[in-house]
Amino acid sequence: MQNTPQSDTMNPNTGKPAKLGWFDDILLLGIMAVLAGCGLIYEYLLSHYAGRILGALEAAIYTMIGLMIVSMGIGAFAARKIRCAFTGFAVLELTVALCGSLAILITAAVIGFGQQLPLIVAQTLGLPSDQLPNGGFIGTLQKLSEYLPYVWGVILGLMIGMEIPLIARVRQALSDAHLTHNAGTIYGADYIGAGIGAAIWVGFMLAIDIQLAAALTASFNLLAGFLFIWRFWTQIRHVKLLLAGHIAATGVLLLLALHGPSWEQSFNNLLYKDNVVYAKATRFQQLTFTERLRGNGLGPVHSLYINGRLQFSSSDEHIYHSFLVHPTLAASARHDKVLIIGGGDGLGLTQVLKWQPKQVTLMDLDKELVTLFKTPDTDMPAHLTQALMALNKDALNDPRVRLIFDDAFNGVDKLLKNEEKFDAIIVDLPDPSHPDLNKLYSDAFYLKLKELMSRDAAITIQSTSPYHAPKAFISVGNTLELAGFKVDQYHHNVPSFGEWGWTIATLSGKSAKSRLNEIQQFPIDDAWFTPELMHAAFAFPGNFYIDKQNIKPNTLGSSQLYQYHQQAWLENQ
Repeated sequence: MQNTPQSDTMNPNTGKPAKLGWFDDILLLGIMAVLAGCGLIYEYLLSHYAGRILGALEAAIYTMIGLMIVSMGIGAFAARKIRCAFTGFAVLELTVALCGSLAILITAAVIGFGQQLPLIVAQTLGLPSDQLPNGGFIGTLQKLSEYLPYVWGVILGLMIGMEIPLIARVRQALSDAHLTHNAGTIYGADYIGAGIGAAIWVGFMLAIDIQLAAALTASFNLLAGFLFIWRFWTQIRHVKLLLAGHIAATGVLLLLALHGPSWEQSFNNLLYKDNVVYAKATRFQQLTFTERLRGNGLGPVHSLYINGRLQFSSSDEHIYHSFLVHPTLAASARHDKVLIIGGGDGLGLTQVLKWQPKQVTLMDLDKELVTLFKTPDTDMPAHLTQALMALNKDALNDPRVRLIFDDAFNGVDKLLKNEEKFDAIIVDLPDPSHPDLNKLYSDAFYLKLKELMSRDAAITIQSTSPYHAPKAFISVGNTLELAGFKVDQYHHNVPSFGEWGWTIATLSGKSAKSRLNEIQQFPIDDAWFTPELMHAAFAFPGNFYIDKQNIKPNTLGSSQLYQYHQQAWLENQ
């Protein structure tokens, strides 16, 4: 129904005009500021969930924010259809609180069910494990479920967009005269509230469980509804029913705050093929540890996933880390001072310590991740603690190890300021699947590392899969060449990842490959990694580098490597 002036300006119980006092005005503007902060946090929460749990692209996060902004605009137009602004606003806040608090939990449940559905169908029909149904309706359901966060974003955006027009109508309805600066005043409160919401997100909510953050945010919507009902009781239709709804919603939010995080985690655990034994959300990422029992006297296999992406499996991590570390140190003239960038699990460090360095500096952004592998949390299962400490041989507590917690791009500047030099550098960072990571594969970053190296040192970069993302792999090498390095690349199969690649480089003298070709025996004890395996790793198909000249290096600001990487993995998916 179309809005009429009488519906907002008249008390529905007495039929008399309402009045706007200074207290009411401050209350309304304060509510608007709080709701603006809540709206911004909902954007971040849904984007955060998509990024951490679904492994969504960075572009998808911007899509979420864009969708919500457009939906807010549509919601602002739709608010004109609400007859009574007082009643409409009270209903709106109750609905936003329920949707905002339940969105992530419902999404996790639907996605988790979609992932388990093939197994349920197979068990019901007695199908063998290698014939799980994953196409047709099931495949469509799984794909559609990944869009649920965006559906919630649109729904919440529509409702959040209605808040400003309704508050503006309430203020005007309570005023004796036309409010000349009504919109400007409300938008001012809205912008300030959004800024405060952003600060709360960065300073507090990033460090807590995402479902708990959703429940806390929704509680402010509910509080706004309670205050509005209390102050404008006589202007709201069906006010007792709405009050009962707010009280019932309070019980729902308390339940979600107490049990929602564990429920959500249980649903998220359904995304993994192995049993999830521990999960932790740090300020920067979601960590998930899984366990697979093998029987027949074999120990369990433990794996770490970060934001839904596999980081290592205890069954074959030694393959990856041996190829990352041993060629680097074998190609370096000395091994006294080694720098590791990334590798907060300490597994690469374990291999480095075999070379008996005098000091190893490990730089990682996520202190909480490193702490889990150094002094595990007391709430971590004891058997997992023992397995992780045995896996990295307690390397992070070695007295020769210096830990630095910093963003690598800025952290190396501090090492440069101290005029430090290293005999070998190992860069064990995640794939450039995020624009923020792209700069750590840029020519500017490699030029910084160049200044940290001794003249006869070697550097190795983990360089994604040469099979699945050949352009991205070659671009890493081209970027190092642009920075002035002598570059070689090598690859090997890591069962958990498939064919994987690394880039090794030197500054002067012989290339790394030439140096390694002279090695017939390693001065370390390693039962698996051999010189023969290392030499064979430098062989590629005859046409692998045929397009090398047309593949661009990753200059700072270009996002070239990020684009190569995303394009390749999207095609493979």
